[in-house]
Amino acid sequence: MSAGDLPEGASWRLHRVGRWIGKTFVRLPYRLRVHHLDRVPRTGPLVLVANHSSLLEAPLLFGILPRNVVFLVKHELFRGPLGWFLRRIGQIPVRRGEPDRTPLLAAVRVLRADGLVGVFPEGTRGDGEVSNAQHGAAWLARTSGARLLPVACRGTHRPAGQGRRLLPRVDVLFGEPVTLPVAKGRAGLTAATEQVRNELVGLIAELDGLIAETSESDDARGKRA
Repeated sequence: MSAGDLPEGASWRLHRVGRWIGKTFVRLPYRLRVHHLDRVPRTGPLVLVANHSSLLEAPLLFGILPRNVVFLVKHELFRGPLGWFLRRIGQIPVRRGEPDRTPLLAAVRVLRADGLVGVFPEGTRGDGEVSNAQHGAAWLARTSGARLLPVACRGTHRPAGQGRRLLPRVDVLFGEPVTLPVAKGRAGLTAATEQVRNELVGLIAELDGLIAETSESDDARGKRA
């Protein structure tokens, strides 16, 4: 079997093992609710963008998605056995804050082979909001002709000073795929990046409303019981 939608040197067999680990073990300590997974196109080039508040999002999405996915992962994790495994399952190391297009060009090759590339556009972990979006996701989508798939995650972040939670609820909401504007130049890239941010901000707000609504329904059922 070909690993055409994975970077050179990756193993499709190990990639499947990694997805199985994400699907089976990463989600075990959580009450996971996935909304609108049906919105994920099964074929064609796709750039996934998600908010980022913990190290959990990438392996969790890795197991949830119904197709191979290549994430841009911070370079610091590519050390020792973990680094070897990440490379073999097709993940791409990226140095934050450095003008290095090597990982982006590797991601473009994946997209031009009709693959799926995952990006956390803030570049670093935050509070799960999207106050700042880097240009990488927009550049990848525009360069490869891929559509953008926004994804919102809630519940993965444990606030400082709080102890471990018993089976915390984690919600993942997939948005509708969108096509970014194609205007050229720096101004065009800036406009596309702003649309990436707006898509995520809107989806996060939608997920927050969905969580509030389902929590109220759960409380009502609990009272009736």
